[in-house]
Amino acid sequence: MGIEICTVGGYNEVGKNMTAVKVDNDVVIIDMGLNLDPYIKYTEDEDDKADLSPKMLTSIGAIPDIKPIEKWRGLVKAIIPTHAHLDHVGAVPYLSNEFNAPILCTPFTAEVLNIICRDDKIKLKNKVKMLNVNSIYKLTNKITVEFINSTHSTPQTVMVALHTPYGIVLYTADFKLDSAPVLGQKIDFAKLKNLGKKGVACLICDSTRATYAMKTPSEQVAKEMLKDVMLSTDSEGRAVIVTTFSSHLARLSSIIEFGKKMKRKIVFLGRSLAKYVEAGEKVGIIKFSKDVEIVKFGKHIKKRLKTLQKNPSKYLIVCTGHQGEPKSVLGKIVNGQFDFKFSKEDHIVFSCTVIPTPLNRANREILETNLKQRGVRIFKDIHASGHPSREDCRELINMIKPKHLIPYHGDMTMASGLSDLAAELGYRMGEQIHVMQNGQVLELTR
Repeated sequence: MGIEICTVGGYNEVGKNMTAVKVDNDVVIIDMGLNLDPYIKYTEDEDDKADLSPKMLTSIGAIPDIKPIEKWRGLVKAIIPTHAHLDHVGAVPYLSNEFNAPILCTPFTAEVLNIICRDDKIKLKNKVKMLNVNSIYKLTNKITVEFINSTHSTPQTVMVALHTPYGIVLYTADFKLDSAPVLGQKIDFAKLKNLGKKGVACLICDSTRATYAMKTPSEQVAKEMLKDVMLSTDSEGRAVIVTTFSSHLARLSSIIEFGKKMKRKIVFLGRSLAKYVEAGEKVGIIKFSKDVEIVKFGKHIKKRLKTLQKNPSKYLIVCTGHQGEPKSVLGKIVNGQFDFKFSKEDHIVFSCTVIPTPLNRANREILETNLKQRGVRIFKDIHASGHPSREDCRELINMIKPKHLIPYHGDMTMASGLSDLAAELGYRMGEQIHVMQNGQVLELTR
């Protein structure tokens, strides 16, 4: 009896995140995400013919393989997606029906999940129960779930603390230690320190940027970078197109603010932008519709771009395509599927970095090469990451002083970066630091 942790997915790669924590005979699944590269490639190649069954999606590596927790299937008491990014919630429509357990998440994450299921005509058999950030929920006699407000690049992201008789398991999800977020509350450091005093048996920590010897800058820094590009660069008579993560409502809020100061009419183009804005407005986080025209579907986008072409300097175009996705709005403009011609020295602003996967790197390189051939001005990396760098991880470890540490959300290089830091702080590899692969199980001794 005690705590067992199965690192189902997200421990060999960036994406496909899923972790199962067993406390005696109760199991909680935290995150259930897509591996976006194989999922996008498969669905684009197959179009409407795609077989989206769990078996098929598992076979192509698009969703986590749940065989390692097959014996735990009947013990699952809750499925907890920590936030609304697809690499954490995107497999819920395909996998959650394999279990008989409620889905617990924040209102924004719940709304995004509802919209995905609605648009893709998927019915969830399990109830979605909304918990606010900083709430506590007694799940079983052995497990109490605590949602700790976190700062990340999408709203209402939470760290999940599982309070058990054997100590606390703290799963960070994706986070940054932002003391001045543009949207939402900052992290309650006193609460994290208090967890440390109660006793954290295991910290499962985001390792994506653990090799970067720095502190991740605040979202306020990204806002200032945007301000500099959008308001301090001469764009008179030029088209200005900005692309960023559709789920990054704080960044979109800054883009809208500066677009208004540019005295341009703001137009959002793309399905994923419409999806996340709809979710944010439904739960009262944002009110973008009063300032922004939102065009969702391809045929309407194609028609609207023809009118925008007549006088592009009157508009600020915000569209999908920041990773160079061929079927995004920016991708279709560049490959000629949408009739919008760039003029020399039009502005293209990438308010993002490239997510480090081979497909994204290749797509962005192709897109940028095509854009350069058109003579536009490209502004890259106008961004602050939503993930902790080495010094953020150090701060967290020092705050909560866990007995054991598991790096998650990354490949071996990323996990090694966090492991090296933990070793520097006095943790012992193989005894307290556990570098796990997908499908492995760790039993924690008291």
